[in-house]
Amino acid sequence: MNRLTIPPLDTQAEQEAAARMDRLAKPPYALGKLEPLAARIAGMAGNPAPRLKDKAVVLFAADHHIADHGLSLTGAEVTHIQTRNFIDGGATISAFTRNAGARLTVVDVGVDYDFGGYPGLVDRKVMRGANDFSEGPAMSREQAERCLEIGIEMARAEKAKGLDIIAAGEMGIGNTTPSSAIVAVMTGSPVELVTGKGSGVRADIIRRKIELIEKGISLNRPDPNDAIDVLAKVGGPEIGAMAGLMLGAASLRVPIVIDGFIAGAAAAIAQGIDPAVAQYFIGSHTSAEPGHALIMKHIGVTMYLDLGMCLGEGTGAALFFPILDAATRILSEMKTIDEMCIIQNK
Repeated sequence: MNRLTIPPLDTQAEQEAAARMDRLAKPPYALGKLEPLAARIAGMAGNPAPRLKDKAVVLFAADHHIADHGLSLTGAEVTHIQTRNFIDGGATISAFTRNAGARLTVVDVGVDYDFGGYPGLVDRKVMRGANDFSEGPAMSREQAERCLEIGIEMARAEKAKGLDIIAAGEMGIGNTTPSSAIVAVMTGSPVELVTGKGSGVRADIIRRKIELIEKGISLNRPDPNDAIDVLAKVGGPEIGAMAGLMLGAASLRVPIVIDGFIAGAAAAIAQGIDPAVAQYFIGSHTSAEPGHALIMKHIGVTMYLDLGMCLGEGTGAALFFPILDAATRILSEMKTIDEMCIIQNK
């Protein structure tokens, strides 16, 4: 995999944004966390008065054969059924992106199903579901790298359409299992601490899920100092593509909104590949999955919303888009006290 160049934040743009914030016609720090957040986005974009007009969620879909052990409430066929639903506009992320004025791009990187050229679906299938990592590696290293490259390619394609901010979404029955494995390996945490109910399964299934993850980690021995090795051995195609999207977006100075638990696992992979990517991360909401807060702390990302959500798909990020849009309008649309005085004196 070719290494990208991720530029540092534009400190001058960030400082100019912060200085303007101090002169705006409002009490100091009256807008709380929105003020430093807007200044950070200015540094990411390299523009002291950025606007987030063009928003996108790229959703990657894949199956996981570890789910064949019955670790989810639904069968694997829901992955391809829901993938079509995203495109047809009937899913939660479809509604939330419409609400945010964002476009939704859906990419098949590893669904165990033949869509037959389904209109609107981007076909980048690497494999028909990740292998059962309790029996061997989820992917080869070459497949993992290809998934990362697909994510980078999608970031560039979205930028070519005009892009100011992006989020990675996902669909894959059973994908909280590889996400828990990634979080356990990358943070050195006990598997039971980072493994939750996923789609809402019973306690006995959670125990089985923990056993399978522990078995897979013991068998495959992923190296926490080699994020691609972790991705290949206990991850999945959509997680790799999400990480690639984040790396690609950061290389293009595009802010990246991190959704929930699975997006957090992907962000940890991206940061493990290139720590500079984390400069472009913006947290959205706190997932109800137990490992989410831990992985967010690991990658140094602050979350702003807590709605008890654990759906995935990029839904929390899409909900946060309008708030980020409002934050940047502080810089581009509000007047300073001096500007108001000039207008009044005319």
